[in-house]
Amino acid sequence: MNTWAGTANGQTRTFQSLLTDFQEHNRKAFQEKIFLHLDRSAYACGETMWFKAYYVDGTLYQPLDMSKVAYVEVLDNGNKPVLQGKIALKEGAGSGSFTLPVTLASGKYRVRAYTNWMKNFGPEFYFEQPVTILNTFQPLGLKPLTDTASYAIQFFPEGGNLVYGLPAKVAFKATNTRTGKGIGLQGTLLDKAGKVVTTFQPTKMGMGNFRFTPVAEEVYTAVVKLPGGKELRQQLPHIEEQGYSLLLEETKPGELLITAHSSNSQPETLYLLGHTRQTVMVAATAILANGKASFSVSKDSLPAGITHFTVFNSQQRPVCERLFFKRPTKQLDIAASLNKAQYGTREKVTVDLLSQASGASAANLSMAVFKADDLRADDLVNIIAYLYLTSDLKGTIENPGSYLIETGSQADEALDNLMLTHGWSRFTWNEVLNQQAATYPFLPEYQGHLITGLVTHNATGAPAKNIRTFLASPGKNARFYSGFSSEKGSVLFDVKDFFGPKEVILQTNFLQDSTYHFQITDPFSKKFSATGLPNFDLQENLRETIHLRHLDVQAQNIYLEQFLNRYKAPGIDSLPFYGQPSKRYLLDDYTRFKVMEEVMREYVPGVMVRKRRDGFHFMVLDGDRKLFFQEDPLVLLDGVPIFDIDQIMAFDPLKIQKLEVMESQYFNGSLVSNGVVSYTTYKGDLAGFPLDTRALLQEYEGLQLQREFYAPVYETEEQKLSRLPDFRNLLYWAPEITTDKNGKASTHFYTSDVPGTYLVVVQGLTKGGLPGSKVVTFDVKKPL
Repeated sequence: MNTWAGTANGQTRTFQSLLTDFQEHNRKAFQEKIFLHLDRSAYACGETMWFKAYYVDGTLYQPLDMSKVAYVEVLDNGNKPVLQGKIALKEGAGSGSFTLPVTLASGKYRVRAYTNWMKNFGPEFYFEQPVTILNTFQPLGLKPLTDTASYAIQFFPEGGNLVYGLPAKVAFKATNTRTGKGIGLQGTLLDKAGKVVTTFQPTKMGMGNFRFTPVAEEVYTAVVKLPGGKELRQQLPHIEEQGYSLLLEETKPGELLITAHSSNSQPETLYLLGHTRQTVMVAATAILANGKASFSVSKDSLPAGITHFTVFNSQQRPVCERLFFKRPTKQLDIAASLNKAQYGTREKVTVDLLSQASGASAANLSMAVFKADDLRADDLVNIIAYLYLTSDLKGTIENPGSYLIETGSQADEALDNLMLTHGWSRFTWNEVLNQQAATYPFLPEYQGHLITGLVTHNATGAPAKNIRTFLASPGKNARFYSGFSSEKGSVLFDVKDFFGPKEVILQTNFLQDSTYHFQITDPFSKKFSATGLPNFDLQENLRETIHLRHLDVQAQNIYLEQFLNRYKAPGIDSLPFYGQPSKRYLLDDYTRFKVMEEVMREYVPGVMVRKRRDGFHFMVLDGDRKLFFQEDPLVLLDGVPIFDIDQIMAFDPLKIQKLEVMESQYFNGSLVSNGVVSYTTYKGDLAGFPLDTRALLQEYEGLQLQREFYAPVYETEEQKLSRLPDFRNLLYWAPEITTDKNGKASTHFYTSDVPGTYLVVVQGLTKGGLPGSKVVTFDVKKPL
């Protein structure tokens, strides 16, 4: 239940102005969603975790091209990141991988993904999926099959409140706290005299509801009999003396009746606002008469997914809220046809894919093929259920895909119990009703990764504002950026196509500014959702499965090591950041001088060298005006700005491979330079040039380079008879499968030496935002 806003503006606000404020808030607080298709949900240390990111807008689920970076992390049970990666996004998709180090402890971990912009709205709305990671190189402590469960039950009044004298519907959720899964129970509600008020039991996965009307000054206790004969006694949530309650019912097919009750018997105007993914779908008014008001809503007027219904009183103050879910009737249907139902070891498997959404439809798909072993204890996340259901709900949802598949009155009741027990909103009404403009500190990364830094005064530690700051990354393809620090000392660099691990240097012009301290900010989120991870228990019956995983890891790292760390070239522009130079000098083409002054005076006519009382200066020829600039140019060594030209003149020219000159003004944001003189060493590593000790030199991980998936091919008889062992659990991973205009695509892979049942999991999305998912199985048998 949200914390409701105060009434400071209640006397002047109208319902129409509230709607206007709501729409304006949603325009500014634009919502993004990320779904990760993980190749599996259980791994062994030494294996590679593969994933595909689907990045969409939060309203229509259409692929977005706003943010260009997704942040993906693997967190341990204490929310400590053990693996982190920045994944390049293009046209709503991106892919990446993590190799799981053998230093990880066995346990449950959390994989999460978000953009920089999503950090403004809280970690509850990041993508999250629990995974199991086993370190088969350490003792696993397998346990016998025993029941060591502990249990908890929670109660959720419909609309948010229990009020004396008002009819109430109360949902409940009972879980095994070790597994996070729902449990069966028999419950009784007692008054303070011990009299039975009603009984209850769950409809599905530990969730159900009961109805009663609280009586004034009464106290109610739920007595719950749990599996194994355990008993829990728990009081219901606090009961208000006055207030409002809410009931939602489907009184006849296709029509929802929303009834608000109030302890206030005086006539009052109530308002109903219904919004689906921040788009207003219902705005209605009703008069409260004799403590009751009703609103009728046609289900056909609501889009698929979760609709938030909020009731406001006459002062436009929100007093009740609840969720309603409408199953999607349209989705991407994916057919995955295999050429056989059963295969031998090392045999070719062909998969023909067909994507359809009201006819043939092109779609962007990803596919994983792996052995269905007993380690797969965590649910595979379904893109349809995630986008329509779980991404807008709080907490862990057990088997969410089942709510979209099952139909009938019992399935509808189970779905409504889910809405009542997992109510959540992407905002609080305080944010909308507070007329002060919301501020969002984290910016969308429109062009590429944003590196943020902090400039402070050395002596006091106070923020240093309006200081020109330079960020450089030395190398053959050097990077250079500049910007001014803000009022709070922060500085921002938009670093497009910044891939792989790099060394970065942050500094000012120390000839002008010499008293500052620099820091580069960690871009990963420091906030974590409250959703817990299931307990990690390994049972004795998993011994053989774990042994096979151990063999798989060893075999791949011994025999396939040369193929496991191949990366695709990121395809970035090889031109220098300042563009095509006016002149380029490859110094090995000339007689090599041992003094830099001779090199400049003899070979570089476009740069005039002058020595004044304060040292050397360069003046670059303006190629257009045929006059020399009177101020020093931007001087670079492997992309790093050098402000003291005496230093570059003292540097060994035999370490320089190339010299480039820009004979025109160079613009880098607000920085205007009178030409550029750029030196490049043979390795692009500064070749021992002494950097100023006040500069910050730091290793920084850019966007993740994309690892290539490798699997053996058994096309020929010789390949099939190879004596190299093949114990692969993951047979195939394809993050980029695009069906044609007829919705068709085909791919293939080869089975390993391990017999068993294998899963083919396909997830995907159309350009129009229709998600689809498909799972098929096949068997692998050893030859007789």
